[in-house]
Amino acid sequence: MPVVKKKRKLPDAEDHGRKSKITSFTRPQIRGARPVAAAAEKLFSNKKCLAWFHGYAGADKVVGPEAMEKFCEDIGVEPENIIMLVLAWHLEAASMGFFTKEEWLRGMTLLECDCTERLQSKLDYLRSELNDSALFKNIYRYAFDFARDKDQRSLDMDTAKSMLALLLGRTWPLFPVFHQFLEQSKYKGMNKDQWYNVLEFSRTINADLSNYDEDGAWPVLLDEFVEWQKAWSAS
Repeated sequence: MPVVKKKRKLPDAEDHGRKSKITSFTRPQIRGARPVAAAAEKLFSNKKCLAWFHGYAGADKVVGPEAMEKFCEDIGVEPENIIMLVLAWHLEAASMGFFTKEEWLRGMTLLECDCTERLQSKLDYLRSELNDSALFKNIYRYAFDFARDKDQRSLDMDTAKSMLALLLGRTWPLFPVFHQFLEQSKYKGMNKDQWYNVLEFSRTINADLSNYDEDGAWPVLLDEFVEWQKAWSAS
C-alpha cells in the first residue's frame, strides 16, 4: 500500500480509529413508511421477529449467504442492491453476507420489523436515507469494515471497486474515470484513509479538477489519479 503524504484531517475532525467502529454511528429515529391499519398489528413482537430469523437461519443460528439470497428474494430486493447495505448498517452487521441473531434482533427491533411485509414497507425509507449527507457518510464509512476481510487492514481492490461503484457510481461524475484509473494502477488494495478521502474528494473537487490543490495533503493515490487524468485528457 502507498504511504499517505501527510495525515489529513477531514472537515469534521473525526478520529478515524474511533469513528470506524460501527457502534459509533448515530442512527436516526425510525419512521414507518405507512401506518398499519389494525391497532394490534402496530405492536412489534420480539417472539415473531425471532421466529422470522430462525426461518432463515435454521440450525445454523446465523443467516448465511444461501439464506441471505432467499431473504432478499422474499423482500423483493437484489442482494447487490444498495438497500441491503443500508439494512446491514441498521443491523450493525459485522460481516458481509451474514446476519447473526443478535444483529437481527437489534436492528429489526429498532426498525420495528418483525415480518417480511413490515420490512417491505420500510424499503423506501431505507433508500431515502442515502439522500441525507451525514447518514450517507456514516453508511459509506461503515462499508469499509463491513466489506473488509477481517484478517486484513485494507480492502482488496476488486472489493473496493465494487463497493465504490455501489456507493458513488451514480452520483460522482468522475467515478467512471476513477474506476479506469484503479483498473490500470499498481494498487492491490485500499486502506481506510484512502477510502475516507475518496468520498471527501468526490464531494469537494470539481469534475474538471480545477480546485484540486496538490499541496492539500491528499493521499498519494488521489494525487496520482489527478496526474493520470490530466495526462489522459491532454493526450
